[in-house]
Amino acid sequence: MINKFIDHTVLKATTTPNDIISLCNEAKQYNFYAVCVNGCYVKLAKEELKNTEVKVASVIGFPLGMMSTEAKVLEAEQCIKDGADEIDMVINVGMLQSGNNDYIENEIASIKKAIGDKVLKVILETCYLTKEEIALASELCVKAKADFVKTSTGFGTGGATFEDVELIKSVVKDNAEIKASGGVRDIETANKYIEMGVTRLGTSSGVKLVTTGVADKNQY
Repeated sequence: MINKFIDHTVLKATTTPNDIISLCNEAKQYNFYAVCVNGCYVKLAKEELKNTEVKVASVIGFPLGMMSTEAKVLEAEQCIKDGADEIDMVINVGMLQSGNNDYIENEIASIKKAIGDKVLKVILETCYLTKEEIALASELCVKAKADFVKTSTGFGTGGATFEDVELIKSVVKDNAEIKASGGVRDIETANKYIEMGVTRLGTSSGVKLVTTGVADKNQY
């Protein structure tokens, strides 16, 4: 069932506590794999989802990825302390594009070390990257022992594409899983990603995907 591939997501600046409660209630109703929330709402989401199988994921360095590594590590540690099961971190795109490969790899590795056996997903923000940069970033994720490579924040100029997912898969092979996010709004697209080997879908359209098969185009 597609519901178990979905990270049910709300990350807008206008998100209220009531929005998080609604998100968690939907996640419980439709048995989604996880909810994905900003760090300030991890405790609330964890409380709302207690005694369920639904995981709590939190974003780190979101959405630009331009914070210091030290700040990202502290943010990740706090989210885990607050109850997060998974961390979705954003890479520093500028550092990648400047050829600072060690910086990218060390930052990913530092966050993975800080969160221990919790799941780390690394957001590349593919809309800003060339194909060569996507391949390089994917390789660095594997070297740094990330659990997932994730395409997008949903806040950039574009989201996941079949072409980018295919490229990521060709690099990571079975050494990391893939999360497609940004623009996953209809069941045909979602199923296509799953057929390609994607194991997680980041979307705010989860309910509509599992009930009507299509979501509003302005949703994440």
